[in-house]
Amino acid sequence: MNRAEIWQDHIYRLQTIIENTGLESAIKWGGKVYTYKGKNVVSAGGFKNHFCLWFYNGVFLSDPYQKLINAQEGKTKALRHWRFQNAEEIEEEKILEYIREAIRNEEMGKVWKPEKSGEIEIPDYFQQKLDESKELNEAFEALTPFKQKEYIEYLESAKREATQISRMEKIIPMILEGIGLNDKYR
Repeated sequence: MNRAEIWQDHIYRLQTIIENTGLESAIKWGGKVYTYKGKNVVSAGGFKNHFCLWFYNGVFLSDPYQKLINAQEGKTKALRHWRFQNAEEIEEEKILEYIREAIRNEEMGKVWKPEKSGEIEIPDYFQQKLDESKELNEAFEALTPFKQKEYIEYLESAKREATQISRMEKIIPMILEGIGLNDKYR
């Protein structure tokens, strides 16, 4: 069974609760997302060991019952999850309370805005490649700062030097073609 099938009945129950709030549903990223005036508010989904609600601007929720967690501490800024292990944990009134607050926050315009990141720091081994090839350097400079940052983060996330070098060799043809690291997913 895949993850969605394991929790299908529970996710359907959460979606039924959400649908009683008047939010509109849309299919985004392959799943149902509930929106208010086109803004993502809440969704439900299943994972390997739990199913959950996630609130797109959950960082602004007061969380009176201490249910919300940051899915990836240090990476996820606004998104918050409410995880469930079984059907007995689904407390409809509390869920509705959170959803209503999320809707009020959207009405008030409480939206997390990404912070501008500082100057990207090119690792020495990649800078050396850029210095060696005028064509590569020009192609890299022609990329948007966002795409440049994606490439740098991809290189820097490798722990071993061999992996960094392997990744660098993989991305060079993509940079020369003007392709972003994750363009195929957009």
